[in-house]
Amino acid sequence: MKKIIISISLVIAAMLCSTSCSDYLDIVPEGTPSMDNAFSNRINSFKFLHTCYSYLPSWDQGGSIGFLAGDEHWLMPKGTGFIDQRISLNAWEIGRGEQNNNDPYQNFWDGGNGGTNLWVAIRDCNIFLENINKPLDLQNYERTRWIAEVKFLKAYYHYYLFMLYGPIPIMDHALKMDDEMTYFPRNTFDQCVDFIVSDCQYGIDGALPMIYTNASGTVAESLYGRATKAAAYALKARVLLYAASPLFNGNADYAKFANEDGTLLFAPKDDSKWGKAAAAAKEAIDKIEGSSYYGLYYSDEPDNGYRNYMELFLPSKKWNKEYIFARNQGTGYSDNIHQEKCMAANGMGGWSGLCPTQELVDAYEMANGSTPIIGYNADGTPIINGASGYSETGFAATAGKHYPAGVYNMYVGREPRFYASINFNGQQWRGRQLEFWQGGKDGINVSKVDYCCTGYLLRKTADEGVDVINGKGGMKEASILFRVGSLYLDYAEALNEAEGPVDDVYKYVDAIRKRAGLPGLAKGLDKDKMRERIQHERQIELAFEAGHRYFDCHRWKIAEKTDNGYMHGMNITATNKVDYSKRSTVGDSRVFEKKHYLFPIPQSEMDKRIGLVQSPYWE
Repeated sequence: MKKIIISISLVIAAMLCSTSCSDYLDIVPEGTPSMDNAFSNRINSFKFLHTCYSYLPSWDQGGSIGFLAGDEHWLMPKGTGFIDQRISLNAWEIGRGEQNNNDPYQNFWDGGNGGTNLWVAIRDCNIFLENINKPLDLQNYERTRWIAEVKFLKAYYHYYLFMLYGPIPIMDHALKMDDEMTYFPRNTFDQCVDFIVSDCQYGIDGALPMIYTNASGTVAESLYGRATKAAAYALKARVLLYAASPLFNGNADYAKFANEDGTLLFAPKDDSKWGKAAAAAKEAIDKIEGSSYYGLYYSDEPDNGYRNYMELFLPSKKWNKEYIFARNQGTGYSDNIHQEKCMAANGMGGWSGLCPTQELVDAYEMANGSTPIIGYNADGTPIINGASGYSETGFAATAGKHYPAGVYNMYVGREPRFYASINFNGQQWRGRQLEFWQGGKDGINVSKVDYCCTGYLLRKTADEGVDVINGKGGMKEASILFRVGSLYLDYAEALNEAEGPVDDVYKYVDAIRKRAGLPGLAKGLDKDKMRERIQHERQIELAFEAGHRYFDCHRWKIAEKTDNGYMHGMNITATNKVDYSKRSTVGDSRVFEKKHYLFPIPQSEMDKRIGLVQSPYWE
């Protein structure tokens, strides 16, 4: 056999892991092998456990794939503001069609260009599992639970990689420096799914608690962010949902995708996968909500759809009953205030960096549940549903519950989630009305290089009480990875595909809508119409969260439509609100080709000739 240097940065990067990943190596006395010391006692092993958690993604920062590579946000033209230096533009380059296989953007294969080396994450998990029996002062119940936690993390990192790359090599043990191997091929897609589900099931059947409690039985808030049965149930359901979806299930474009030995990496279409996904999601809902710790979040005004939805994401309400699994953010000033500055207007000390698109604004319903925009003409102008009450002419003569007088009529009478998610011109925010036109307090000015490029700023997750200018009031945030509301929609989608729009499909979609202050769906929908409604509901309910929209458009195989062409916004170069309130294209055009459904493996890895095959259409 031919001895090779182990690929995908698994060994060297892990052995020389920087302090940005973990500080556990700081405990190693000079001349002591690091791995021996890392598992010499409970305290050191606990530090290594935290290393395994440290690779979890953060979805609520401007540079993530979910924020800038899809159709929810866009940025000002490249190079026009200091924002270029403050948030990663790598995801934005993906949206512009600049992804490549020489130096990939958001590279989670070896950690380059804004990515994280998830093979190192997996290797650290395997190292932990292979060494956790060493510390003699670790009690067995804790050791057993830690093993289940790390198996869950290993499952999550494999899941993240297969969302990006499709079938991947399964790493069920830590590779050694002197390993000898001829091939390092991809496993089949179904093998990847089975492996992830198995590690989730280990935690479900074993030592993971549904939630962590103190000796008194109260919830142990200090352990928020640790893996639980609830998280394992949710991940299992999500993996099976993705496995059933069109991108991975019967996709003709991948029918001949094979390893070098001819092994086909995707099986033929199997519609029974939808039933398995539905069953897993329903089991997750029943077990999680049956524990009494979890459920849909409602404010102390349960009929107030705006408050119900808005409060769910506030840092001050983090780890409410809807959270299933989330990553805790840092505790320093920059960690707490960064997201707020990205969302804040330049006239309020912010960077105007997270700019929702007109396409997303158009998707929000009216307060009565009707659809305002039902399509677009060839020139990009909207086709308005005249029965909805929506108007794109004139300005509000009087104030509404969620907006002041004088705002553009486009923003009048919209559903509560719109006002909880989007800041628009004329909206009241932090003590005054926003002014996004040129020359306005928050628009393009000579002295301000950062500006709102679409005429909208993200409001969802923003805390109006934060003093952005002076950096006061920022709280430690949590980046939600799984929540009860997303699990409801996972179940409804899978069940509709498996059985059509049966009662439970309506039940769980309508529960989401009721919480948001909207009427239930119209009765009598067929399977195709219900699919459209569920996809729309996911677009709105899960907007700006955990990359849902980006990955949903991929797995539904509609990204060639949603992620192509120009994004739109208001006419931000206008000097008055009348001219400002006209639809305009924003910045650079987006490009999406068939190859972009999966990320490329870096060419440097392909050049090692160890049996890997490149992602489809990237050869």
